[in-house]
Amino acid sequence: LHPYVTFGILPVFAFANAGISLEGISLESLISMLPLGIALGLLVGKPLGIFSFSWIAVKSGVAKLPEGITFKHIFAVSVLCGIGFTMSIFISSLAFGQAHAEFDTYARLGILMGSTTAAI
Repeated sequence: LHPYVTFGILPVFAFANAGISLEGISLESLISMLPLGIALGLLVGKPLGIFSFSWIAVKSGVAKLPEGITFKHIFAVSVLCGIGFTMSIFISSLAFGQAHAEFDTYARLGILMGSTTAAI
């Protein structure tokens, strides 16, 4: 039962509650600057920031890696951090709100694209 819930029910639940209407979505809206920028931020920015600051902390002596953990592990986890989208959706709702509903929809599309790609 666990794999069905983890890989089937939870992703469907998350997508259904993301508040994104796919009505009227075109390829043009998917490749516009706002969704692409957000997706790249989740795919490149989060891993780059997490990995870089972890590396700096270890190299400067502020932190040390646990036994058996290498920077390959840190990089893998930093890429997985791009999956989380609840806070990103919350921030886009605050930034755009009802005044710019179209931008909020584009932002949510970018968040879903970035999170889905990071999960793969």
